[in-house]
Amino acid sequence: MPVLLVVLVPSAGATLLLSTAHGAEPLPLHVVVDALRVRFAGAPVDPAYDAIVWDIRLPRTILAFVVGAGLALAGAGIQTLVRNPLADPYLLGVSSGASVGATAVLTMGVLAGAGLWALSLGALLGALAASVLVFAVAMLQGGLTPLRLVLTGTVLSAAFSSLASFMVFRSAEPQTAQSVLFWLLGSVSGATWGQLWLPVAAVVAAFVVLMAASGWLDALAVGPDTAAALGVPVRELRVGLFVLLSVLVGVLVAVAGGIGFVGLVVPHLARLLVGPRHRAALPVAVLLGGVFLMWVDVVSRVAVRPTEIPLSVVTGLIGAPVFLILLGRRSYRFGGES
Repeated sequence: MPVLLVVLVPSAGATLLLSTAHGAEPLPLHVVVDALRVRFAGAPVDPAYDAIVWDIRLPRTILAFVVGAGLALAGAGIQTLVRNPLADPYLLGVSSGASVGATAVLTMGVLAGAGLWALSLGALLGALAASVLVFAVAMLQGGLTPLRLVLTGTVLSAAFSSLASFMVFRSAEPQTAQSVLFWLLGSVSGATWGQLWLPVAAVVAAFVVLMAASGWLDALAVGPDTAAALGVPVRELRVGLFVLLSVLVGVLVAVAGGIGFVGLVVPHLARLLVGPRHRAALPVAVLLGGVFLMWVDVVSRVAVRPTEIPLSVVTGLIGAPVFLILLGRRSYRFGGES
């Protein structure tokens, strides 16, 4: 694992520079490096390059890394929580709840007083409300067991999606459906420096907590009976994981929309490379997810210039064949099954 991290960390830094250089108008790499160097050195810089590199592309690239890292981290945690290899960060109804909040902003002008923050705030409130509802329903029906969480999250996701579709159907604006669809498929095009602190704080906090609990997560992945026999407080761990991961996913969806594939497949890819132990798999998943989404964002910007492709379209087209190739080359086990 240390060797892999030695490769991945410089790769993340190089990808950040290369991603900042690409866009609707590509910049030479030395221009990006010079713009960043003089910015930190306090020397004068060309205002045009400074605006492109520092104000537009760098916050966007950093947000892509943070969202990719956070989705991979959340995916790894939720797959362990529900012991299901098909689980992704949106299983708990968070994404569908966020879509209801975002659709209410786009179709009915809810939270108009929040200005540029209205869409993100609406999505975050919708995501958190959905998480609370899934938690309450699951607890009232007997507790946060994996099967109950999967079924409750899936059923309520369908209900939230229907509610969002109804609001789009009732909208008098012909462009509303396109706006909602673009948001649902994910984008980091609206990134600003002021928007970064919340997702960065959420991802760092979740990473620290999950790494601290990595031993318990390994035991829970084997099974609740084994975990309990080893002294793990299974019920409290499940509740803590649910709350932590719901808040993390809600924040990520609020700033970047619903980006599929990353949280589902990148954790499996990390386990393929370093094994199932969370202490090794979580850092690798974070780096892989961040680097992967930075390159996905580059492709989304340059593939059909000047139009941008939603990120979820690119993640599936690039990530699926790569994962299937790796899966065919290595043996893989999840939850005791290969």
